[in-house]
Amino acid sequence: MSCWETVSAYAFRSLGYGERLLPRSDFTLCQQFTLIGSGLIWNIYFGLIALTFGFFLANAIAMAKAASNPWLRKPAEWFIFVFRGSPLFIQFFLAYEAFVLLPRAGIEIFGLTVQTSWVTKAWAGALFVLFLNTAAYSAEIFHGALRSIPKGDLEAADAYGISGWSRYRRIQWPTMLRLAWPAYTNEAIFLFHSTTLVYFSGFPAFQQRGDALYYANYFADKTFNPFIPYPIVAVYFVILTLLLTWVFGMINKRLNRHLPSNMSRKIRLRPQLIR
Repeated sequence: MSCWETVSAYAFRSLGYGERLLPRSDFTLCQQFTLIGSGLIWNIYFGLIALTFGFFLANAIAMAKAASNPWLRKPAEWFIFVFRGSPLFIQFFLAYEAFVLLPRAGIEIFGLTVQTSWVTKAWAGALFVLFLNTAAYSAEIFHGALRSIPKGDLEAADAYGISGWSRYRRIQWPTMLRLAWPAYTNEAIFLFHSTTLVYFSGFPAFQQRGDALYYANYFADKTFNPFIPYPIVAVYFVILTLLLTWVFGMINKRLNRHLPSNMSRKIRLRPQLIR
């Protein structure tokens, strides 16, 4: 089988398309790159969905933690403390054990039976844990940025009569994002790296449709040589990190476009006719 035929057969195997049987012997470098890259689709899925929805939850939790009402502030503080204070792998384990205890026939709510078997699958259960974890870390980052907003900006908003939700939307939220974005970029990179822990969690891979580390471990077990598949995983994640850095850097440049240091100056020709 040529390399192109290998890519055609295994490129989307982790999604259930293409060849169903994994190669058994005579493993080539192309097979390892292709199958590990196929599994990387799941890592991107976990990271992208958790980061997107976790961003909105983190904003809400940061606002709640900054609120003066203790009924809003205390739950937000404890949520952040629990998920930042416990290891992510333990969170995977406890979540899986909790989901397994749910009735297999589903939960009956107002006469309707809600199925619960899907929450024990990696695509849902592991994603839920990553979503809550990144929301907690991001909320602490955003809360710190909220507390770092210059008082002059808030005083200027008060002077113009901007208050309440309008002040948060037009003054506090944009400034918070601008201050928090470098640290939030690191959290996004850490989240995508943390998706490799899904393989070690209790959430099973359905029909051998695992992530990048699943296929890397398969090749390492079959060839007794971990020094080829695991560096391939590292190479893929280095490329993914470079892509994330570039995307978040463009967003950061957009957020700070109003600063004088980021404004492009036009070259003006000023001939000295009179000395």
